[in-house]
Amino acid sequence: MLFVAFIAFTSCSDDSNSSDRGTAGMSVRLVDGPGDYDHVYIDVEAVVVKYNEDLDDIDDATDDDDFERDEYELLVDPEIYDLLELTGGTYALLADEDIPAGAINQIRLILGSDNTVVVDGETYPLQTPSAQQSGLKVQFNQTLEAGVFYTVVLDFDVDKSIVTQGNGGYSLKPVIRATAIEATGAVSGSVFTTGDVVIPATVSTLVGTTEVTTSTNADGDFELVGLPEGTYDLTVRAEITEGVITTFIVEDVVVENGQTTSVGAVVVVEE
Repeated sequence: MLFVAFIAFTSCSDDSNSSDRGTAGMSVRLVDGPGDYDHVYIDVEAVVVKYNEDLDDIDDATDDDDFERDEYELLVDPEIYDLLELTGGTYALLADEDIPAGAINQIRLILGSDNTVVVDGETYPLQTPSAQQSGLKVQFNQTLEAGVFYTVVLDFDVDKSIVTQGNGGYSLKPVIRATAIEATGAVSGSVFTTGDVVIPATVSTLVGTTEVTTSTNADGDFELVGLPEGTYDLTVRAEITEGVITTFIVEDVVVENGQTTSVGAVVVVEE
């Protein structure tokens, strides 16, 4: 997962159009955790930031009367993303702009109606009623300081988010983590079997009681993002041959905030 990341603090180039409270820069990226599907297509229409206070001093907070004054809608080009392509350090940039500074508690990902999942070559609609009304609500408590740029990663756990219905259809009950790169670190690497052969694998670790998971891409690369500073054991589950899964542990991986720790190539052999 994604949920996959770096944050930097920089000065905004021009505050001439900001309010008295000032503005902060925000970049929002979407990454993916693994899922046993051919494709998962998500129709992203908007990203909304919810503040702890009213934006009554922000004249241009939003032109949409459907949003409250404590919400700010970021500029997003509506687009359909295949979540299963957002692995191995690949991400979708949803938004990148200056927004009002202040304390925020939630990010909402608002979806359109064209959400689908492909299973064994067959396409099914993804039922997402709540997402189309108020948005996918992702908890994110962060105070945005004026003149500071933040990169936020939304890590979408596909495997936990798609539910099979009794009628054979599929619905979306999203599990998404939001992290700021300045407060977390990442681990990257690649998974091969002997002879440098790329094999499909999932890589996971525990953050407290929460399992953070990602999958390798077509080149065998992976990146786990949103890990608080500390030492972690990685669990690599690789499919050596069809239907044969082997597990390998990478121990004592040190993660520092704002940094990506590379574990290099993990060579997995059949047990």
